[in-house]
Amino acid sequence: MSDVASVLIDLFLIFLAAKGAGEVFERLGQPPVIGELLAGVLIGPHALGLLGTPRPGLIAAFHGDPASAAEALRLVYHVVAELGVIVLLFSVGLETRVSDLLRVGPRALLVGVLGIALPFALGLGFMVLQPTQQLTDAFTATALVATSVGITARVMRDLGVLGTVEARIILGAAVIDDILAMLLLAVVVALSGGGAASPWGLALLLGQAIGFVAFVTLVGTRVVGRYSVHFERLRIENAPFALALLITLGLATLSGVIGLAAIIGAFLAGMVLAEAREQYQLEHQTRPLVQFLVPFFFVVTGAEVDLGVFTDPAVVALAGGLTFLAIVGKFAGGTIGAWGGGAPDRRLRSAAVVGVGMVPRGEVGLIIAGIGRSRGVIPDDIFSAIVIMSIATTLAAPPLLKWLYRSWPGTLTAETARA
Repeated sequence: MSDVASVLIDLFLIFLAAKGAGEVFERLGQPPVIGELLAGVLIGPHALGLLGTPRPGLIAAFHGDPASAAEALRLVYHVVAELGVIVLLFSVGLETRVSDLLRVGPRALLVGVLGIALPFALGLGFMVLQPTQQLTDAFTATALVATSVGITARVMRDLGVLGTVEARIILGAAVIDDILAMLLLAVVVALSGGGAASPWGLALLLGQAIGFVAFVTLVGTRVVGRYSVHFERLRIENAPFALALLITLGLATLSGVIGLAAIIGAFLAGMVLAEAREQYQLEHQTRPLVQFLVPFFFVVTGAEVDLGVFTDPAVVALAGGLTFLAIVGKFAGGTIGAWGGGAPDRRLRSAAVVGVGMVPRGEVGLIIAGIGRSRGVIPDDIFSAIVIMSIATTLAAPPLLKWLYRSWPGTLTAETARA
């Protein structure tokens, strides 16, 4: 069997598991994303082992080195998964206009700031009570702050509620959340290296991030709004869609170079192209890509889960505390920040949706914990606790979001046109 064929088998298994689990959970009345995550756990290297183990053909391509082959296979998984979440956030951006986000700007800003400050403060206070080093406490608290908006975006897309006020607040807060989390991580990483975070360095980092978002949002939308009519004059086949994908990959790459998550660039690309005259056509053409690539992201994320971490009671207890604080911090930050006008009953329900939507940590918490682990700051037991926290917050949000929207559909969607 060739090395390419062995990789294709794994991709086939991932897609098959995603669609099969999604069908089952749809029939059970649950968001399919939960089925995809759990399918990844089941077929991953820590359970059935159908993924992550390189086959002989791939090992032979790496001169008989199984470790190198396994790392290469893992890289393939993550590249395909990253493409999936990039396409997802691009499609979400296509359904979001800059004017919509500006209307909820103050509340999104408050949600983003509180969503960083409260989980970090709670996590740091909790870790100070543990017999750990200060840097360990700081890294652990940082792992609690970043929201994995891909989970929430997928659920809202499946429910058809991306046009609601709550969705706009969450998406706007996600951009702010990512910038602030990046700065916080930069400080903690600098401290773990034995140095101090330079104020000028942080100011430059913040300026780059804000400048990138502002330039793409304000300038990009005007350029596309004025000149998108000329897209059709290009000679390449299906020029508007090809150019849209080029812009998306370009902004996702540039976002990663600056230090932001690639999905922020993809979301901004979609939001810019939402102003194009071909917006409806682009949205329609993107759907097959979303259906094909997005499930890879959630299955690969689930495959990272090591069920063995649940066998240590001390780790589970620590994880329980971190999970509780992670949920409370994000939910409180989102709820307080999103509290708006209108009837008290509507305010509570709307704010609750935003609070729940900001809860998932997903792969973001794992990435931050992995950085700390690679620097020798996060020990194995705390790393395992963070893994459990990431799993729990990721699995908790989708059913809660679905319940909130299905319980009060009229109240939450009627405000869309008036926001």
